[in-house]
Amino acid sequence: MLQQPIQSVSVRTPQRVCELSWFSDLCGEDTEFLSLRDPARSTFAHCRDIALKADQLGFSNLLLPTSYMAGQEVIPFAGGVAPDLQQISLLTAIRCGEMHPPMLARTLASLDHMLQGRLTINIINSDLPGYRENADFRYQRCAETIQILKQAWTQDRIEHDGPVYGKISLDTTPTRPYQQNGGPLLYFGGTSAGARDVCARYCDVFLMWPENEERLYANMQDVAERADRFGRTIDFGLRVHVIVRETEAEARAWSKHIMSKFDAVRGAALKNASQSAWSLGVKRQNELREEADSDGFVEPLLWTDIGKARSGAGGALVGSADQIVEKINRYMDMGMRAFIFSGYPLREEAEYVARLVLPRLPNVSMPVVQGRI
Repeated sequence: MLQQPIQSVSVRTPQRVCELSWFSDLCGEDTEFLSLRDPARSTFAHCRDIALKADQLGFSNLLLPTSYMAGQEVIPFAGGVAPDLQQISLLTAIRCGEMHPPMLARTLASLDHMLQGRLTINIINSDLPGYRENADFRYQRCAETIQILKQAWTQDRIEHDGPVYGKISLDTTPTRPYQQNGGPLLYFGGTSAGARDVCARYCDVFLMWPENEERLYANMQDVAERADRFGRTIDFGLRVHVIVRETEAEARAWSKHIMSKFDAVRGAALKNASQSAWSLGVKRQNELREEADSDGFVEPLLWTDIGKARSGAGGALVGSADQIVEKINRYMDMGMRAFIFSGYPLREEAEYVARLVLPRLPNVSMPVVQGRI
C-alpha cells in the first residue's frame, strides 16, 4: 500500500468530492451466489427496481453495462426507466461501432433531454459481438466516434473525414443535447497504451478496475501525463464491488456466503460468455487474483475471488464501514473523483452501502460539478 501522505495526481476537479454510483446489471449476472444465474434478476422489472432503489437511496449515478448476453440492452432500458427517476444520472455504456455516429449523437441527445441533463456516457472500445477486430482499427473507430459526438454536441455542423466513417457533413440541429459546455461527460477505461491515449485526448473520466494501490496510482500518473501532453486534465474513477457491514467479520462472512455454492466450471463458462473476457483488462484481473493470499485478498480489504465467476471488475472491498470509508478516502487522496460500486445481490447490497458509506463521503453529481447542467 502507498505510504502516507499521498500526493494527488493532476486532476480536473480539484475539490475533494466524489461521485458515488451504483450498478444495475442488465446482463443477467445479478445473483446471491457467484456462478449461479438467477433469470428473475435480469428482467426489465428487476433492473428497473434497482435503478429506482439507487435513486431513492441517494446514489449520484448508475452504470448500465452492455454485453451480448441475456438481459436488457442499454439505450432502450435507459429510455424506459428515465421518466421514473428523480435525481440520479445514468452512466450508459455505448460500444463504438454499433450505431452510425451522427445517429448515436441524436439518440443520446434525446436521452439527455429525457433525463434533463442527468446523462453520462461510458465509451466502450471492445470488439463488436461476433468479431475479433484489429486493435488499431478499434482505436481509430473509437476516436472518430468521439470526434463526431463532440462536434454534434458543441458545433453548428459535423464536418468529418476519417478512414473509418469517411466524409460526413451535417447540420447539428437534430443532435443538440440538454447539457451545455460540451454535452454529456465521457467515461472511458482501458489497459493498453492506445486505449489510454484515446481517453487522455478525448474523454473526461478514466475508469479503472480493482488493483493494489501502487498499481492504481501508477496508472493514474500515466494517464494524467498523457492528458497533459494533449493540454488537458481529466478525472479518475474506480469500478469496484463492495461488501460493507458494521464489522469486518460480518463483511467477510458475507463474502464466504456468496461463494458458498461456487462451481469453477460454471463460473468459467459465465465469465467467458462476456464480450470482454479476452481483453487485457480481464487478463490483468486474473493476474491480480493469482497474487492474492489463500483467502483471496491481494492487500487489506481488497478481495479478488469475485473474478472467478465474472468478467470485468474482479475485486471487492470487504470490511467494516470505518474501513471502507477510510479506503475510499485514500483513493480520493490519490485523485479519484468517481466510484462505481456494486454488490451481490444488487438491490439488497445497495441498502448497506447507502446506510453505512454514502452519508460519510462528499457525494456529488459530476455533470453539475463540471458545469454541464
